Amino acid sequence: MTSSPTTTDPLPRHIPEPSGTAALLIDDAGRYLLHLRDAHKPIWRPGHWACLGGHNEPGETCDQGIARELREEIGLHIPDLAPFIAVDTLDAAGSMHDRVMVYLGTLNQPAHEIPLREGVQLRWTHAAETAHMTMDPGTAAVIHAHQANPLPRVGAEGRLPTVRVREAGGHRDRSVVGAHLVLISNGAALLGKRHPGSAFAPSTWHTPAGHREQNESALACMIRETAEETGLAVTERDLTLVHTVDLLDPGSPTPRIQLFFAASDWEGEPTLREPDRCTEWRWWPLASLPDPTVEYTRVALEAISRGAPYTAMGWT
Repeated sequence: MTSSPTTTDPLPRHIPEPSGTAALLIDDAGRYLLHLRDAHKPIWRPGHWACLGGHNEPGETCDQGIARELREEIGLHIPDLAPFIAVDTLDAAGSMHDRVMVYLGTLNQPAHEIPLREGVQLRWTHAAETAHMTMDPGTAAVIHAHQANPLPRVGAEGRLPTVRVREAGGHRDRSVVGAHLVLISNGAALLGKRHPGSAFAPSTWHTPAGHREQNESALACMIRETAEETGLAVTERDLTLVHTVDLLDPGSPTPRIQLFFAASDWEGEPTLREPDRCTEWRWWPLASLPDPTVEYTRVALEAISRGAPYTAMGWT
C-alpha cells in the first residue's frame, strides 16, 4: 500500500480532534530521528520508518499524549516540543481516515545511546536519505514540509497548517497471519504463560503460536514455531485446521487471521526453549482454562469444543 502527499494548507473550518500525535525530532546537523516500526505487530505502518508517537488515550490532550509516548518509547522529555503541523490521512475516496498532530523538537544524542523501548531501531537521517527507505508516507510528507518551511506557522484562529496524504486506490487490505497449536491430552490443552516482560499479553496464558515469515506457509510456520517454543516435533500430516479467528484489535488498522491447528500426534515433551518469552508450560482442562488467558485464544478453544470453524472478533 502506498500513499502520496496532496496539499499543505490551513485546516478546514470543522476540525475533528486528532486521534494521535508524533514528534519530528531534529539535531543540530539537520538530521531527523526516525523510528523503524515492528513489521510483525498489528500497528499502523508496520515495517516503516516513521516519527515517534502513537494514539492518544481516552481523555488525553495532544500535549499529554506526545509527552507520554516519548516517555514510553525512548524514556525522554523534550523541553522545546511545539505543535508544528497536522497530518490527515485520507482513504482512496478522499474521506478522512486519521488525523495526527505533529510536534517539532530538538534532540542532540547519538541514536545508540537513546533507550529505545518499543520498535526495532532509531536512526538519525538526512532528508535526502529518506528516498531510499521504506517510509511512512505521513512522515515523508512532514519532512518535506519542514524542509520547505522549518519554523512552526500558526494561522488564523490558532490553526496549524496540514499536510494530507491519500491512500492509493486499488490496493488490497493485508492481514497478519498467526498459527496456533492446539495440543490436547486427556481433555487438557497445552498452554504457556507468557513472560511478564512480553510486549503482547504479559503474564497471560496462550497456546504455542507465532507469525508466519516471508515465503512461509501457515503449516510450515506451525511446525517451526512448535519446535522453537516447545521442542516438540509435529509434521504436516499431524496437523488439521480446526478454527479461524478473524480478529481486529481495538486501535489497530491491521486485521489478523489467527489459525488454530490441532495436532493428532507429536514427539517429545514440552520444554522451555524460549524462557525470555514463556516462563512455563502446563496442561489445563478445557473446562477450566486459567485466568488470565488471551481472550481470542479462550474464545477459539471454546468454539473448537463446540465444533465451530470460525469466529469474528473486533469487527463492527
